[in-house]
Amino acid sequence: MDLHEIYLAVRPQDIAYVKFVFESYEGVGLIRTVDRKKAVIVLLVVDDFLNVARSILTSLKGEVSLCEMARPGETGEDWLLKELAADAQCKMQNAK
Repeated sequence: MDLHEIYLAVRPQDIAYVKFVFESYEGVGLIRTVDRKKAVIVLLVVDDFLNVARSILTSLKGEVSLCEMARPGETGEDWLLKELAADAQCKMQNAK
């Protein structure tokens, strides 16, 4: 099962709210903070819940300012994000 990373730029004051919303939909996705100063977060979602997660994001856009973005070059100090980045790098090299 593939894990999708959806990187989002939000206002710093909205990080906790977005995280709370996704936590209230148990099992849909996991929010990790990539850069708290720049207010970049990542939503980690498995295939089965990708459509639900996208629907939640669409709904949230009516409440808070959020913008989907490409994966930042630096994933901060979060060990999980570093492992995901390393895994993605490995997959890209193996695909060549």
